[in-house]
Formats: sequence, C-alpha cells, structure tokens
Amino acid sequence: MDKEYLDNVIEDAEDYRDHIATVDQSGKRIWLYPKKPSGRFYNARIWVSFAFLAIFLTMPFIKVDGEQFLLFNVLERKFVLFGLLFTPQDFHLFVLAMLTFIVFIILFTVVYGRLFCGWVCPQTVFMEMFFRKIEYWIEGDSSEQRRLDKAPWTAEKIRKKTLKHVVFFLIAVVVSNYFLAYVIGMDAVIQIIKEPVSQNFYGFVAMLIFSGVFYGVFSRLREQVCTTICPYGRLQGVLLVKDSIVVAYDYVRGEPRGKLKKPATQGSERNNPLQQIQSAVAGSSTGTAGSPVLGDCIDCKLCVAVCPTGIDIRNGTQLECTNCTACIDACDAIMDRVGRPRGLIRYDSMTGIESGRRKIFTTRVFAYTAVLIALLSLDVFLLARRGIVETIILRSPGQLYQEVDEAHLTNLYTYVLINKTNRDLPVQLEMATPGGIIRIVGQAPGSIPKNSKMEGAFFVEMPINLLKGRKTPVEIDVISDGKKIDGVETNFLGPVFMPKHEKDKEHEEEHEDKQDDH
Repeated sequence: MDKEYLDNVIEDAEDYRDHIATVDQSGKRIWLYPKKPSGRFYNARIWVSFAFLAIFLTMPFIKVDGEQFLLFNVLERKFVLFGLLFTPQDFHLFVLAMLTFIVFIILFTVVYGRLFCGWVCPQTVFMEMFFRKIEYWIEGDSSEQRRLDKAPWTAEKIRKKTLKHVVFFLIAVVVSNYFLAYVIGMDAVIQIIKEPVSQNFYGFVAMLIFSGVFYGVFSRLREQVCTTICPYGRLQGVLLVKDSIVVAYDYVRGEPRGKLKKPATQGSERNNPLQQIQSAVAGSSTGTAGSPVLGDCIDCKLCVAVCPTGIDIRNGTQLECTNCTACIDACDAIMDRVGRPRGLIRYDSMTGIESGRRKIFTTRVFAYTAVLIALLSLDVFLLARRGIVETIILRSPGQLYQEVDEAHLTNLYTYVLINKTNRDLPVQLEMATPGGIIRIVGQAPGSIPKNSKMEGAFFVEMPINLLKGRKTPVEIDVISDGKKIDGVETNFLGPVFMPKHEKDKEHEEEHEDKQDDH
C-alpha cells in the first residue's frame, strides 16, 4: 500500500477532531440524550460520589480553634487551609501552594489522565449522580427523553418539565449555598438565611446569583462546561502522553469491527478511521470467503449511546472524553453477551495497547516528581517557620533623630502587629539590642484580638556612644507570655559617625574655648 495514500486516509479519517461532538457543522448545539449507564465502574462511582458528598456537606461545619476548616474568602482576603489562617502577608505561601498544586495536577494527569474528571470532579458528580438521575426518574431513559422533547406540549409534558426544573432549581439552591459557605463562611450563610432580606439584601442577591448560575450549568450547559469552559479539560491535549492511563479502545483486538456473524459493510469501513488503517496495513488477514477477519467489536455503538459528551471512544483519545467509564461498562456487558473477554474498552495507555505493556514511570514522570517533591519540601519548610504573629516596624518617614540629652538620641517608629491565630494574643515589645529603651506612644499593645491587627507608634532611645554611624542596626522582639514569638531588625538613625579619638579631641577643644571665654 502506498505510504502517501495511507497518510491521506489517516488525515481524512480524523476530521472528527476539527469539531466537538455536541456542535454541528452550522455551529448549532446538538442536545445529547445519553443512555442510562450501569455496571461495576458505575456502581463504584456511586460510592465515590457518596463519599464526596459527605465531605462536601460536612466540611463547612468543621472548625479548628473557631475557624472553618476550609475557607476561600476572596472578598476579605482571608484564606483558611486545614485550619491554618493565611493573611495577605502570607501571599507568598499561598502562591507557592498553588504552584505545588498545579505541578501535582500535571503529574497526576501525565500518569492517570483525566481520572479526576470522571470520578471526583464536582461538575461530573452533581451532573451524573444527581441531576441526570432525576431526569431519568422523571422523564425516563434516553429514548423516552428524546420522544418527550419532540412531542407537542401536552399536560403530561408540562407536568414533567415543570417538576424536573423545579427540582433542579431547588438542588441548585442547596448546592450553591454550600459553595458560598466556602467563600464567606457557613456562619455568614446561616445568618443570611435566618435574618430578613432587608438586613442582608446584598447577601440574598448573591445567593440568587449563585443559585441561578448553578441551575444554568446543570440544566443547560452540562457537558459544555467540560468541553469548552473548564481550563483543565482544555489542557488535556498538552498534558496527556502516549503512556498516560486513559479510557481507551483496544483497536488491535477490536478491529476490523462489524456486526456479529456478518462481515463489515462498506459504509462502516468508510466511517471507521481505525478500520481503514487496519485494513490497509493488514490487508492479508482474510477469512475463508476473502473478507477481513472481524475483531471483537461488533459495532453495536452502545459505547456512543451512553457517552455523556457524545463521542465515539473507538476513534481514540479526544478532547471531550472525561474518563467517566460509562463506555467501559457498556462494552463489558456486550462482551459478556457475545462470549468474548472483557476489556475491549478499558483503562490503559496507547503504549499498552500497541505493545501490550504499560510504561508509567517515564523520564517526564520522574522530572515532574522531582519538582513536586522539591516544592512540597519548600512548603513544609516555610510553614514550619511561619510565625503566629506578623510584625511590621518602620521608622517614621521624614523624621530625623531627636536629642534627649547630650548622651541619648531617639527615633520614632510605627508598628503593625497581625495576629494569625484563632485566639487573643497578649504581646509586648522589648528591645533586644543592648542599651536601647522602648517608649510606647499612647497605649501599650496589650492583647491583639484573634485574626486581627493592632497599630501604634513608639520611640527607641539609644546612647550616642553605642551608635555605629549614620545608621545603626537594632533588633526589636515581640514577646508573648514570656516567650519570643517574632523579631524585627531595623535601623536607628543618628549623626555622622566620628571616631572616638576625634570626639575626645572635639570635646577638649570645646573645653579650652570655654576656659578662654572665662
């Protein structure tokens, strides 16, 4: 077979990659009616969804030292991760944590593909395990839903559609309020619910907006979130490699496909890129009648019927595939019926299908792992050194030193003490540099309320003979319950430094001048 011809066959056969399965050639949305899935993987996903739901619903009520276990309050720039409060001063830690998370996502995807999308992504869990199940319960399976949508508006159709969308909106309200609890806190959400709308008008409007967004996502957008909106889904083409474990069709075993006990027809061969390539390359494999020996795929198209994104997994890994395993269960059921082994569609890599062996730990995996370990080590190191209070001490701008007497000078400083703990923190400022004295302006720091800050000013008094020049480094400690919890180094501004023998000579000259005057 001519190589140029084969290249043209491959190029023409992969035109499905030029568009997504849910949009036609004119750009109009193709509404999907996936068949209700069943099987061992689907049952396992149900249990995983129960675990996810238990964590999702209970997490906002878990508190550590009075703070919610997880909180991402962007409005107040307050973030709580596993009970640890992160303020704007900890922004570098938050950025480093996000970088670590991104590297973990890259490593996880390179090895296991879109396993997260199919099993624990909130979009998939709520869509497939709640909203889709409700739709099956009210409107029936895929064929019944399709007939209902095409049927004229009758009392029965109005009843079913109304009931479905009312239930959808009620669930969206509950789900959106829980997601809002991760932003503003569960206490604030409960307060908005209990109090009159007039007292929390903006909070009530925020709840309505959240609920409307979630209702729109699960009633209209659906799989479009995974194929066109979610950035993680769009990155799959960059992150996946031939050794990544994905939901894959074993074309080596399944091709050429055809109806059971019947040879493949010309039409099915024309629509099947893998079969064209297989037939072109292995054209010598023929049956007794001269027709190709069929593979295990009987071309039932049940894997397409159950796919929630409308793709044909037999075409290979595609952008729309979320690795939900619905096609695996459907194919295994058919293989059981026709007496052939399971696994025609399975978790595997392209390398595993082509060579029969999996190669997970590649050079790229080792490189990402090394970077991830380095970032995790840095995270642990910085978190271990993270203090319970953030101290900012600055010398007042535009202020020069002041003379207390001939032997002492003072500088004016401002301070900001930020309490990062979930309890009131008693603090006091002490001079760590020998000879220095701190004189607080106004009220002493005393106790800083939890998760808040305290500001003030103070003078530092230093003996002239201890100064080392124009700027002398000094250290100020923050003490709580007799223990040092933080320390800050700053500069004490003084006169231009003069060596001791020159100062003594200057004093002698001044003394002689005074005697001459007398």
